[in-house]
Amino acid sequence: MFKTVRNYLSLVKFSHTVFALPFAAIGYTLGAIQPGNHPDVWLFLKVILCMILARTAAMAFNRWADREIDSKNERTKIREIPSGTISAKAALTLVILSSVLFMLTTYFINSICFYLSPVALLVILGYSYTKRFTWLCHIVLGIGLSLAPIGAYLAVTGVFDWLPLLFSFTVLTWVGGFDVIYALQDEGFDRSEQLHSVPAYFGKKNALIISSFLHLLTIALVITAGEVGKFGPVFWIGAVLFSILIIYQHTLVKPDDLSRVNLAFATTNGIASIVFASFVISELVWK
Repeated sequence: MFKTVRNYLSLVKFSHTVFALPFAAIGYTLGAIQPGNHPDVWLFLKVILCMILARTAAMAFNRWADREIDSKNERTKIREIPSGTISAKAALTLVILSSVLFMLTTYFINSICFYLSPVALLVILGYSYTKRFTWLCHIVLGIGLSLAPIGAYLAVTGVFDWLPLLFSFTVLTWVGGFDVIYALQDEGFDRSEQLHSVPAYFGKKNALIISSFLHLLTIALVITAGEVGKFGPVFWIGAVLFSILIIYQHTLVKPDDLSRVNLAFATTNGIASIVFASFVISELVWK
């Protein structure tokens, strides 16, 4: 039983939920402090459940869609479907179940979240096929994860606003940038299989330059959000720490040395997300 649960958690890379979930918490808090609103524990739990279900559907679908590609790649052939740990049918069943439960949960939040839930699913599931035809696949992944802060804000307020959208754009460029770094590992394989990615199209050196540019945009967006939100010193401490961690990951990876890609990709970005959200939420709650 525990082994089966562990295998499914590994299939959907549950630990990587840490990337977008803290930004969803920022979006929720932004909404909860608006005039006429207040913190609602049950609503917050529904937002978190939506995040988990959407991400489970997206990751399981990615593994299902890429099962044949993964079986050819030395790095990925040990994944659950190619290795036979989880069947393709079981993974697809998980996708369908998670998607239905996601839409059902949004129904119990508000009408706009429910009406937009198919659009969200189209983006996060559709991402898995973008590598077949465009090197902009990293940006599409960023768009998928960027739905977290604005989606959580919509769950509370039912309306769009510029500040949560700025945090969404921050997630878009941040995720796009670090996904380019992650894709460096498969540059040769992607090119041989005619798959599209920034490293496969532009080469490793140029890919790192593009990733750096995206992360400079991320820092600029964080600064813009700070100015628009008229945040105080607590936010700016978090912004500085977040920026330092983003810059730090670029010191870990070189075109001829990818040995620390996982440290740059998972560990550094996971810490950056939690640290930044902690400071932003503290600022929002106490200002």
